[in-house]
Amino acid sequence: MFGILPFARIGLAIALIILTPFGASAQDAFKGFKQLESTPKMPKLDAFIAPGAAPEGVKLRDVPMEAKLTADGTPVEEGLSWYVFSPIAGSDGKLPLIASAKGGPAAFQLAPGDYFVNVSFGRAGVTKKLTVPAEGEVDKQVMVLDAGGLLLNAVSGTDARIRPDQLSFSIYSSEVRDDGERGLVMADVSPNTIVRLNAGTYHIVSEYGSVNAVIRADIQVEAGKLTEATIQHRAAQITFKLVSDSGGEAIADTAWSILTAAGDSVGESVSAFPTMVLAEGGYSAVARNKDKIYQRDFTVVAGRNTDVEVLMKDQQPQPPADAARTVQQVPVGTPTPPGVQPAPVAPLPSYEQLVPQGGDDTSLD
Repeated sequence: MFGILPFARIGLAIALIILTPFGASAQDAFKGFKQLESTPKMPKLDAFIAPGAAPEGVKLRDVPMEAKLTADGTPVEEGLSWYVFSPIAGSDGKLPLIASAKGGPAAFQLAPGDYFVNVSFGRAGVTKKLTVPAEGEVDKQVMVLDAGGLLLNAVSGTDARIRPDQLSFSIYSSEVRDDGERGLVMADVSPNTIVRLNAGTYHIVSEYGSVNAVIRADIQVEAGKLTEATIQHRAAQITFKLVSDSGGEAIADTAWSILTAAGDSVGESVSAFPTMVLAEGGYSAVARNKDKIYQRDFTVVAGRNTDVEVLMKDQQPQPPADAARTVQQVPVGTPTPPGVQPAPVAPLPSYEQLVPQGGDDTSLD
């Protein structure tokens, strides 16, 4: 299994990782999927120049620029965002934007001087300092992004397909901050979407449904390559029905509570036949209908979507109305609190019970 670090969390599975070069074929692959933060392909254009950015009478120099995913790769032809900043901060403390462009390779007309140039490709980006000479030849500026692509998908169990609308991914940095949290890189990433990232390790959180089917894994993104990862969820989709007989129609106006084997509630619904995605394990389905409670234990097997029928004959026993009440003893002479039954008072012994048996001559001394 390629592309996953050995320290991926125990119990979390990646079914498949494929690395493909990010050359011409990989760029063609980009066109086959919906891209995040992509831009339409644009010609090599003279960028937008901020008004007043060039002093009057100063000769502007042509500065060509291109970006590559790796040092020995081919130039990226689309999806780039270019920004040129002045190195001197403005009154607001920010670096003024001098010029910008979108598309592939760009050519800027800049006055001699120093600048900061930033180019981004999706979530991947790099910044470098640029010095434009007053005389002499201006070299083409080549920016190396050191970036790759990541395409995520997931299955349930061994190979059960998951509907895209039931699946989402979040991408976090691999480093844990001082507060114990990870930096969020991108949230709510849809499956089969290419995300452009700087090379490195990322922590992926995959959610199947909205209850408790969550898988985490660490994935390595390599520069110039497309990493395809299929994550294996240990979960299944369960539909619940309250029926009078096995295989019967679901009874409406039923409130459901789904409990884990430890008794923790993981899901609730008011529906004739609610559907939930649950991580594999043991659960109890509790159905309430017309002040009566019905319950059934069941087990979720990864990748096995199924129906769970709760029969109305499986009614839970109700406590009797005349259930015994706790009797609390109170000292004699103490007023009885409301709702507390006083302890029965034993009768005083009779004289005959106190006098020892044996005749009239027997003394009490």
